[in-house]
Amino acid sequence: MGLAGDIVIIVMAALLGGLIAQALRQPLILGYILAGIAVGPYTGGITVSDLHNIEKLAEIGVALLLFALGLEFSFRELKPVRAIALFGTPVQIILTMLYGFGIGHLLGWSWTSSVWFGALISLSSTMVMIKTLEKQGMMGTLSSRVMIGVLIVQDLAVVPMLIILPQLSNVQNGLSILLWAAIKAAVFLLAMILIGTKIIPRLMQYIANWNSRELFLITTTAIGLGIGYGTYIFGLSFAFGAFVAGILLSESDYGYQALSDIVPLRDVFSLLFFTSIGMLLDINYLLQNWKMILQLVLLVMLGKALILAVLSRSFGYRNVIPLAMGLGLSQVGEFSFILGRVGVGTKSVSAEFYTMVLTMTIVTMFLTPFISGLTTPLYAFARRWIKPLQLEPLYFPKSGLKDHIVIAGGGRVGISVANVLRKMDIPFVVLEYNSRRVDEIKECGFPIIFGDAGRRIILDAADLQKARLLLITTPVAVISLGIIDHAQRIKPDIHIIARAEGVEEMRALYQKGVTYVVQPEFEASLEIVNQTLLNLGIPAEQLKALTEDARQELNRPLSI
Repeated sequence: MGLAGDIVIIVMAALLGGLIAQALRQPLILGYILAGIAVGPYTGGITVSDLHNIEKLAEIGVALLLFALGLEFSFRELKPVRAIALFGTPVQIILTMLYGFGIGHLLGWSWTSSVWFGALISLSSTMVMIKTLEKQGMMGTLSSRVMIGVLIVQDLAVVPMLIILPQLSNVQNGLSILLWAAIKAAVFLLAMILIGTKIIPRLMQYIANWNSRELFLITTTAIGLGIGYGTYIFGLSFAFGAFVAGILLSESDYGYQALSDIVPLRDVFSLLFFTSIGMLLDINYLLQNWKMILQLVLLVMLGKALILAVLSRSFGYRNVIPLAMGLGLSQVGEFSFILGRVGVGTKSVSAEFYTMVLTMTIVTMFLTPFISGLTTPLYAFARRWIKPLQLEPLYFPKSGLKDHIVIAGGGRVGISVANVLRKMDIPFVVLEYNSRRVDEIKECGFPIIFGDAGRRIILDAADLQKARLLLITTPVAVISLGIIDHAQRIKPDIHIIARAEGVEEMRALYQKGVTYVVQPEFEASLEIVNQTLLNLGIPAEQLKALTEDARQELNRPLSI
């Protein structure tokens, strides 16, 4: 069956690898990489016949990932991190290249190989990091925004690298080529602004009027991949073009629907990308050279972690962010594969050198979820034993918080509660990870910490140990249970009031030790009954008694 058979093999292997990863509570990407190793050309058994075509399909996965990232991208949301993204990232790339050159020099490599090595390790993996952040529930946090901002600029830096590095023997010619590439990029961006403001909105409106989800999906995909392919023909990065297309489409009224439609397609092709990475790993080479590979992995990941942590600290980021940056972006990225292939093709580096870097890169990618997952426990250790760290929340009293209320969730319910508490001069702090809601809360002037309340770091930052009460406003029981679990570890006797969607959710929350559970639909029904009976002339005192009896009847069997 050729390519079709290869895809079937990959999907089945990825399913098995994903199930194993899920059972071990690990990110699915690790399962996909292991699946790729299992069906790759170096392990025997069931093997994919045409790795080259799979790699081509995997490139679509990279493009779709960046397309989806562009759809989620907001210049307004990136504004707080633009300094480190636009100015810090070039510094990070230069420092990492110098560090990599130093490693190569110490190992006795030629100066060209050392420069190439520095360039290859300067890039981190957008694919791996986004998937890891999603698995950890960290998307939307300030840490994730900083990391994604840096990753985007790193990906853009691939374009001049692809031009300059092969021209190391002829610098003058390389600079002229780079200048021409910059001109082409400027022309492309101007054309995209025109297309994005004039053509794409009208096209999407026309397609939407047909009320065909299938046609809408095809149009969305065609815009992302079509513009990406246009940039490729133009001499720029395919993935870069897809990212720009996503940004353009996100500015239209159809961005959210486009994102929801493209995510399943993105995930399928991402599967091909990660399995293709696994297939590239030569186990025999790894076993024969494991000492050298381990040495390089340790040197690269430790060096990058230190550079990124210090860099983020120098740009004013405190607390968990430098640690998250260092541990999260210490791997080598997928664009290093592309850059390395160019090096081999132009005979700038040897095939053996490429194999070494490729093997090291795969190992760093594989380790990333584990290393990034150390952020929370290491930060907790630092808070307890090294130095008392505090987030810098907005509008906090100078004296700090004590005997306050922690509101987990800054949606409509959370804001309503906060309004009442402020009027009564009761101290409180809101925890919210949705950046748009954060902006709304900031406009209200409420004490706010940007972060996921389901993370212990965030609860510690809210001084939950000193709080009187925890309010959980989310209706999703799974999220609430996660928050409760961390909260009870921090302060076992904390009183918790939570919200629930239905009776089963109420039961689960009460069994977890929640003080009181509010069921909005039930409360709405009581209010409707109250208003009905008031209009019938029933005394208010009698109504109050009836309401309290109804609440006790609902909650009594659940709280036992």
